[in-house]
Amino acid sequence: MKNCLYFILCLPLLLSSQQSNLSEKIELNERMLLSNLKVISHDSMEGRFFGTKGNYKAQRFISKQFDSLGIVPAFAAGHIQNYPYTFKGKFRQRIYPLTKTNKNIGKIPDTTVTGGNVVAMIKGKIDRAIVITAHLDHLGMQNGEIFNGADDDASGVAALLTMANYFSNKLPRHTLIFAAVDAEEIGSQGCAYLLDNFPLDLENIVLNINMDMIAHNDSAELYASGLYHYPNLKQPLDEIKSTNIKLLYGHDDPNNENIQDWTFASDHRIFHQKGIPF
Repeated sequence: MKNCLYFILCLPLLLSSQQSNLSEKIELNERMLLSNLKVISHDSMEGRFFGTKGNYKAQRFISKQFDSLGIVPAFAAGHIQNYPYTFKGKFRQRIYPLTKTNKNIGKIPDTTVTGGNVVAMIKGKIDRAIVITAHLDHLGMQNGEIFNGADDDASGVAALLTMANYFSNKLPRHTLIFAAVDAEEIGSQGCAYLLDNFPLDLENIVLNINMDMIAHNDSAELYASGLYHYPNLKQPLDEIKSTNIKLLYGHDDPNNENIQDWTFASDHRIFHQKGIPF
């Protein structure tokens, strides 16, 4: 996780033209990063499935973190410190065991519940915005077992909060939107709602940085997916130097049958479908 942070913090710094002593700042934030990851993936969050008490508890925790940093909510409305922006989402309840002979499958009505994106904003020198996303939900509890989702995606949310902490006392060039989005596991409904109700004109979004499953890699590797579609983003990534992490490209070419295409695998696909680079 520590190694991942060297890359994660470097990318928005580079794209926002912000200068600092990066290594020193990262060391100071390591404790915060790991602490937040442990809290978000704790058993008490019950796997954070969409519309559950554990999910709402995670929303409240993330809201308090933004509030403690003095970062303003991106939306005027909300029910918890004005950060979560609520929406109605639909999903089909799972039935276990999932077998072809289960007569109830196909007869289950959609369940509509309230979800919430926790979205904060740091105004930049210009209105052009970089939107940094990570999904706060996970799989919840199944057959009495908690699916904690430490990697998927408490890791991304912990990194999101660490970035927000870094920029909380700075004036970046671009406006930075930090969005812990809900309902990724049931079709990225939270991210879709975010863009449908965005606080700025969508034309002002120049980039989405989406972090999903970034904590676990035995080879200390991270993939930056999206360069097949947006090759102009390659040059700033090439300039990142790190001895702690191996930054790799790929998993975005639909013509390569040998490598899984991640273009539509997480919330960044909602941006991509609207022509916003990720």
